[in-house]
Amino acid sequence: MARKKRRLEPVAVAETETGPKPRYQDPFQQTVGKRIEEAGKIFDGQGRNILYGLGALAVLGIIALLISSWYGSANEKAQTALGKAIETSQAQIIETPPAGQTAKTFKTEKERAEASVAEFQTVVDNHGGSVAEKAKYFIAVNRLTLDRPAALTELETLSNSSGEVGSLSKFALAQARNNDGQHDQSAVLFAELAASSDPIIAKETINWELAQVYEKQGKKAEAIEILFNLVKNASEAKDLEGKAAPLTATAQSAKDKLTELDPEKAKQLPEQAPAAGPAGMPF
Repeated sequence: MARKKRRLEPVAVAETETGPKPRYQDPFQQTVGKRIEEAGKIFDGQGRNILYGLGALAVLGIIALLISSWYGSANEKAQTALGKAIETSQAQIIETPPAGQTAKTFKTEKERAEASVAEFQTVVDNHGGSVAEKAKYFIAVNRLTLDRPAALTELETLSNSSGEVGSLSKFALAQARNNDGQHDQSAVLFAELAASSDPIIAKETINWELAQVYEKQGKKAEAIEILFNLVKNASEAKDLEGKAAPLTATAQSAKDKLTELDPEKAKQLPEQAPAAGPAGMPF
């Protein structure tokens, strides 16, 4: 069974909640939530993956947050249409589906991307407002493997907008620039996200990405400083009961990288709870 390609680094959503949120079960959630559960089983053990487009389309954490934060912003018909398009973009890539499988599958990433773009475009054509903007974002990230220049132009435009779509588009654009070797442009975008007062992506994830870009630029000191502060803040974090929270997967990766780049600096870190495993990932 062929697996989806992983091209980008982990992403966690912003950890600013102070309490549990209401759980809704509208058609949008029922459709996409099922796909999240299935995808989680597929990727279990691989950990902190996020895919924007094909090999690059936002998965699990971002999709879960979108379900929650976008609920109620559109009518049921629009939500269902967007949910079905997202389901298509998350469909499994497999040459020959196993007997009895009813879930939608595609033989290649290209076929899935083409189908996804078409479905999201239908959402744009039939529904306006915020739903159309979200569909445009998904069109852009799916188009990355079909027509990369066009997709980058679309992400550039969307990244200049405000709100969740703007932040997600800027993050996807920064990732794409980094993968294309355009580290200076990528660093600027990640730095802008890091300076945001209320990003939809977790600050530690943004800083982790920025530190890696700085390392590629040869800015070792800057990378070390970001990694140190990232792990220090994570080490001092408390859970809802006031107990020391375990390091997130991203923070643990940052600690490992800091130890590699500057072992003496890493020794200055405070003690912390054991790192969280897959079940404790901050998605």
